[in-house]
Amino acid sequence: MFKAISKQFLLLLFLTTSLSYSFAQDASADGDVATGEKLFKNNCAQCHATGDAVVVGPGLKGIEERRDYAWLKKWINNPAAVIASGDKYAVDLYEKYNKTQMTAFQSFGDPEIKSILAYVKSANEAAAAAPAGEVAGANDSGTQEAGGGKFFNIVMVSLLVIMVLVLFALIAVLGLLNKLSNKNADAGPEKSFVENLKNIFATAIGNKTIRNAIIWLFLLLGSKATFDGLYGIGVHQGYAPTQPIAFSHKLHAGEMEINCAYCHTGVYKGKQAGIPSSNICMNCHNTIKRESPEIQKIYTAIENDQPVEWVRVHNLPDLAYFNHSQHTNVAGLDCENCHGQINKMEVVEQRHSLTMGWCIDCHRQTDVNSKGNAYYDALLEAHNNVSGDPMKVEDIGGLECARCHY
Repeated sequence: MFKAISKQFLLLLFLTTSLSYSFAQDASADGDVATGEKLFKNNCAQCHATGDAVVVGPGLKGIEERRDYAWLKKWINNPAAVIASGDKYAVDLYEKYNKTQMTAFQSFGDPEIKSILAYVKSANEAAAAAPAGEVAGANDSGTQEAGGGKFFNIVMVSLLVIMVLVLFALIAVLGLLNKLSNKNADAGPEKSFVENLKNIFATAIGNKTIRNAIIWLFLLLGSKATFDGLYGIGVHQGYAPTQPIAFSHKLHAGEMEINCAYCHTGVYKGKQAGIPSSNICMNCHNTIKRESPEIQKIYTAIENDQPVEWVRVHNLPDLAYFNHSQHTNVAGLDCENCHGQINKMEVVEQRHSLTMGWCIDCHRQTDVNSKGNAYYDALLEAHNNVSGDPMKVEDIGGLECARCHY
């Protein structure tokens, strides 16, 4: 009887241990990848990469193989407590990365942690499974982006060559006419090419029709140049000022994948995106590249209790109202819709004109993001009763003057 009880106890212990281990290993299996991506980019990306790269802390590739879920949850919720408990792995980690204290996320429960782990796992699986063709495609897209400038240069050079050929043809024709004129002349010395050109010009100016045509041509070209200049007032497309600190968006937003909201804290919840303070920079650069001359400028600004005087790139006129949260949070637009591919810019420039016409065109073409937003239910129902097309921003008053000018 004792042996039978012992066997049942051992079997129960084995099953319990196995289930606990399986739960620890598969804890992230039911996490939501999309939610995890958002949480990771907003809270983790400034210090960790999903792969092997070291940012402030270690890369998270294979994290579930190194530590079980129970340990990871304790560490994420309260890393200081895990270190204080004398856990060898935690203490070694703390020492290895310059005693940089990880932020405690005490509000994260199982759903949030599992979602983050699911996203990290998904990102590494996608990177491992990505065929070479996709990488080549990414490079091709970058080439095409820069290709617009190459195509423009080719067109300009071609036009220049054509103009030179036409000029040589005209010179040759004038030379032939000059020879024929001199050959058929009854008397007098042979006239030079310059003299013949002067005679042709004098004849053209003396002709009233040609003279009026030249005057009208200059008036039209002058009027066009004037109106182009007037319409260009306040338009700063292509503006890329030199900043007081050489900050690379290509490195931070592109390679490091730091979410825009980490530095521009109001981009999803405020009228303005906001300019990052020096304290935000110091969250990473109190340990990373401290000796860099550019980073030393931040230290100098902090020591002198002076803000870094960043130069504003995108600047709408005061008469125009624009709300970031309405576009990024409610409409669900990506930053690149207005700012271009910031994550590929070494120096930020204004890629679009941001004129009134440009905004109106966007409102005419953009579908209203009504999914999951009960505010639009009545409007959507009314729109669908009279139209089979998707509801655009202009259909809900997006072209009313008072929306942007109040």
